[in-house]
Order: sequence, then structure tokens, then C-alpha cells
Amino acid sequence: MSNASLTPLPSSDRTDVTARLRDALLGASFSADGLLDLLGAPAYAALARSETVPALRATRGDSPLEALVRLFLLQQPVPHARVADVLPVADCLESGWLTRVGGGEVAATVDVRPYGGTDGEDWFIVSDLGCAVGGAGGIGSHEEGVVLGVGGASTTLAGITVRTPVASALDLGTGSGIQALHAAQHATRVTATDLNPRALHITALTLALSGAPDAELREGSLFEPVADATYDLIVSNPPFVISPGARLTYRDGGMGGDDLCRTLVQEAGDRLNEGGYAQFLANWQHVEGEDWQDRLRSWVPRGCDAWIVQRELQDVTQYAELWLRDSGDHRSDPAEYQARYDAWLDEFEARKVKAVGFGWISLRKSAAAQPSVVVEEWPHPVEQPLGDSVRAHFDRVDYLRAHDDAALLAGHFRLAGEIVQEQVGLPGAEDPEHVVLRQHRGMRRATKVDTVGAGFAGVCDGTLSAGRILDAIAQLVGEDPVLLRDRTPAQIRLLVEQGFLEPAG
Repeated sequence: MSNASLTPLPSSDRTDVTARLRDALLGASFSADGLLDLLGAPAYAALARSETVPALRATRGDSPLEALVRLFLLQQPVPHARVADVLPVADCLESGWLTRVGGGEVAATVDVRPYGGTDGEDWFIVSDLGCAVGGAGGIGSHEEGVVLGVGGASTTLAGITVRTPVASALDLGTGSGIQALHAAQHATRVTATDLNPRALHITALTLALSGAPDAELREGSLFEPVADATYDLIVSNPPFVISPGARLTYRDGGMGGDDLCRTLVQEAGDRLNEGGYAQFLANWQHVEGEDWQDRLRSWVPRGCDAWIVQRELQDVTQYAELWLRDSGDHRSDPAEYQARYDAWLDEFEARKVKAVGFGWISLRKSAAAQPSVVVEEWPHPVEQPLGDSVRAHFDRVDYLRAHDDAALLAGHFRLAGEIVQEQVGLPGAEDPEHVVLRQHRGMRRATKVDTVGAGFAGVCDGTLSAGRILDAIAQLVGEDPVLLRDRTPAQIRLLVEQGFLEPAG
């Protein structure tokens, strides 16, 4: 199918109408907080799962806010008279935000979903009808050019993105424009690209309705539209799904296997300014006979440090079923569904793929002679937003790269905030079997340490150098201080690398 079969979009040229519509929506408390108050937590959470029945039940009254929820979120026709006192209806009809339907009613032409900004801003994400939740949400759409709204993947990327003031930012594969919207808050110039011209149009609507600055919009695939530019920040929630073919523009890469994600990562290095960040969500293949971590290390472009985190791993049957549900194929003719399922498994079998990983890839352009490439699996709960944690990771990389063991022992450290110590052992035992340090913020890591490491971390307040602390511990436990100084820097280095200790000053 082509975009011609989708609903015509509102005009992006009538900024006066968009501004009036925004004021009207906010005046009626059509905001993230307003929806939560109206619907209640269960119905509000159900909307994020594309389930509308609880919200329909909660909006059976006659308030202006209930009418707007039914109109823009639930795609229900609403009598013209119910919204005439709330919205500039005539202008919205003329510019295409609304359309007339039978019986004197009006209907929305797009989804408009309130979205709370990181600093409490009231934003709106525009998407195609019925597609307000994006990514494996089971929207059941077979439209080639459909544009999805906010899903778990897009909010994850927004949360891990480093938010420092920059001159230029690129949102590659912008979709509904959520990443461009976030970037507009801390970037002087934002460029948004997409292969789908409909997505660029919707991004313009999202930015305008949210009261954000315009972005430079360019049509094309990967870095082709911006071959003449470099950026301080690149973000992308690309069409990373590994599928047999490219049925759906918003999700299917259209290249063999995970080649689209690999190409995106490898080409990002040339598009980054020195010190700049490129951050992506991606899927990658676990291929029989290959180490998946080595596979991903080979993607990292020259001159870049990298931190790659695998958050989830699915076998090929789980993966195929997830995305067949996303496109609604599980509701099609059983024989057709089986044929599609077979096609996915045939593709994986031909490529010797046994599982598919999902995670985050963060690059930082560095002039280091020996780049740092960390590839790890971390399926455990984390605390978003993690942008500061990503930036701190690369700051620690710089520190450790510049400090040998002697410099570490001369350095001063502080225990990071909200670290707790746990002792694990049999009841009644004189000494614990091991000691665990656990973070309660950010990545929420846990690491085993010996008694020296636990004692060292516990007294790090930036006052004494690491060497002097070890000398004191050696005297306390009756150990040779020289031997202790020799064997402890590796443990200090690990505690700094994982964020348990922070260099003081």
C-alpha cells in the first residue's frame, strides 16, 4: 500500500491555527497530567498498551476534556456542538485537523497524544490514526507508510540520550518527531530525516503543536540526506526489525539481516564532530559460531569510544511472533500466517541466526589512540533517564585512560550516591562469604568486592588518597602495604569504571 490510502494530513503551513489549537487543548487541560486526573492510573496505563476500552468508559460524561480525549485519542466522532466552544472548529476543519462525518459530527484526522517533557513541558505527539503507541504494540497496520507515535522504544532512546547544550543535532529516521522535539530543547539547530515523506510532515506538526522551534527536514535513507554535514549529537530509533523483506517502512530495515543497524553505526563516526555523541536503538543477530560481542565490536567506527548494552534476547521463534503480532498477521488467514511465519524462520535459518538481541548503542567521537569499546549484557531494571549516566560512563573512560596504577593510588575518590553494602553468607558465620556493593540509581549495578575493597570504598570521601587509605587498611589487617598497593588498583579501576567510585575534584 502507498501513503495515498492513508488519511490526508493537516496543513503544516497554518501555524496560526496550530498555535490556537495548542492554546485550546491546554486550556481544557488536555495534557499528560490532565489525562491522568481524568482517566485514573489504570485507564491511563491501558492507553500506553493501545487498549482504549477503559478510557472509553471513563469519558462518558460531557466535559470539554472528555470530548477532546474521545476526539483525538480514541478516534470517536464527536458532535460539532460539543467542541465548538472548546476548539477553533472552523479553522481546524479548513486546515485539516478535523473532518466532517455524518450526523453533524466531526472527527480527528490524526492522533494527538499529550506527552510530558523532561522539565514538565506540555508537548503533543502527532501520529497516524490508531497508531499513537509505536513499536510491537500490536497496531495491526499493513499500511506501508504509516507513522507511529510514542512507544517504549522511543521513550527509552529519549531517556538514554545525553542532554548537554550542543550546536547541532540530527534525528535520523524521525518518525513522529519525538527525538527531534527533545533535541530542540538543548540544540541550537535540529535536523530531522526520514525515508517516509509523511513522517517528515507529521514531525513538523508535532513540533508546531508542541510550541517547539522548527527543525530542518530532509527526506532520504540513512545519512544520504546529510552527507554534507556533521553534528554534535545524532540520535536514531531506526527501522531495526530483522525481517524477510521491507513491508513496513516504520519498522523493517529493508537490508539483509542486521545490516541496516550495522551500516548506521559504522557510518556515524564520519558524521560526528569531535566529542559528539551518537546514540541508537538496534537489533543484532546472534549467529551460530560467532561471538555476539565481537560481532558488535566490529561495528564501532574508527575514532569512537562505544558503550553497547544488550537489554533483551529472544530466540528466533519469539522474535518472529512478536513482529507478526505487531502487523496483525496473527489475525489473518491461518494459512497466510503460517506462510509468513515460515518465511521468517527460513530467513533466520539461511543466515544461521539462533537469536536476536535488542539494546542500546552509544558512541562518543574521541581522539584517543586506543578507543574504549564496552559490550555487555544488562537485562536488569534500570532507572531512567540515563543520559547523565551515559555521559558519566565516557567521562570515567577518559579518567581511567589517563591514569595508570600509580596515578590511581595518588588519586582521591568519593563513594557515589545511594550505594549500599550487602553481606552474604551462612547464618551465624563469623565472616561473610562475600560482600556486594549495590547501586540504587542509574544502571543499578551490583558488584562483589573483598573485605579490602569494601573497607576501601566505605572510607572514600575525597579526603585521603587511595594509597594512604590502603596503607591504613594494611596496618589494620596486618598485611604488607606494598603487596596491598600492588594488587588493589585493578579493583579500584573496576569500581570507578562501573560508577561506584567517583574521582574527587
